[in-house]
Amino acid sequence: QVHLVESGGDLVQSGGSLRLSCAASGSFFSASDMAWYRQAPGKERELVARIAEDGNTNYADSVKGRFTISRDNGRNTAYLQMNSLKPEDTGVYYCNLHRYFSGSDHWGQGTQVTVSS
Repeated sequence: QVHLVESGGDLVQSGGSLRLSCAASGSFFSASDMAWYRQAPGKERELVARIAEDGNTNYADSVKGRFTISRDNGRNTAYLQMNSLKPEDTGVYYCNLHRYFSGSDHWGQGTQVTVSS
């Protein structure tokens, strides 16, 4: 059973920074991709950043140069460092784990990020 718990969401002013964390249960953490998605009110959920088991990363164009995704396989935790935040970064941020062998996807409950102008 996969269980993901996000934390770190908050209200922050434009230009500020936040660090999100996603703690995963189980011993399969290393055999998976980790990703952060976000969903703004009235919009579809979108991929923000992804990190593979080997550390390769990819980012949405809108966050390149401002956000950094990382993972600590020893702690079964993924992070999203968000700098130079903008009001358009506001939304619920969800952690996603994609297991390689089963192809299954698992989601956390989400954490709210609000950026005021």
